[in-house]
This record gives sequence, C-alpha cells and structure tokens, in this order.
Amino acid sequence: QVQLVESGGGLVQAGESLRLSCAASGRTFITHAMGWFRQAPGKEREFVAAISWSGGSKYYADSVKGRFTISRDNAKNTVLLQMNSLKPEDTAAYYCAADRGGRRLRVGAVPSEYDYWGQGTQVTVSS
Repeated sequence: QVQLVESGGGLVQAGESLRLSCAASGRTFITHAMGWFRQAPGKEREFVAAISWSGGSKYYADSVKGRFTISRDNAKNTVLLQMNSLKPEDTAAYYCAADRGGRRLRVGAVPSEYDYWGQGTQVTVSS
C-alpha cells in the first residue's frame, strides 16, 4: 500500500515556475513507477509526466515537453515536478500517482495503469 500527498500548488502568472512535490509512504516506493496527471474542470484527467522505478526513464506529454521536468529521490520517497514557463492552459488540479509496483519495465501514460493516487494540488496560471 502506498499513500501519496502532493504539495506545492498555487497561483502564478504566465511565464513563472512552480515545483510540485509528492511525498510517498511505504517501504515499496522504490519499486513503483510514478506519474503526474492533471485535470481541468469539465475535462478528463490527462497524462503529464512519468518516471520509472529507477528514475532512469522519463516520459512527458507533448504539451509540457521542454518545460516540465520529473524527478525522484528514492531515499526520501519523493517525486518532484518542476514546472517552468507556465501557461494559462496548464491550470488544473495536479495528481501524483503510483503504479502497482514490482519494478515493472512498463511506465504507464494512462490513469488506468496507476493504482494509487494523491488528493491533488491546484495549479492556477493567470495570463
């Protein structure tokens, strides 16, 4: 079982940066691929970024590639999402997620491939 708690959201202007943090509980954190998703009002939850259990592989949605960076610190059970050059269209609730664990080779990009979710943190970017 993995419990996830996100933090770091807020209100910023376009072009500014935010860093989201996801703190995970549980001894198995290192075996889980981790992802960030976001959901704007009236829209489906969409993939933002993901990182393999080892941190060696990272994946990004085209809409954030070059602006967002995902990283993890397995010693601290933490996943970070550095968001630069924020745009109004990045406004959404951001969710941290963990897959089922077991050091899987596959890193998912859809919500159904993740078993554990945080409560979300709101990011609002004004123009």
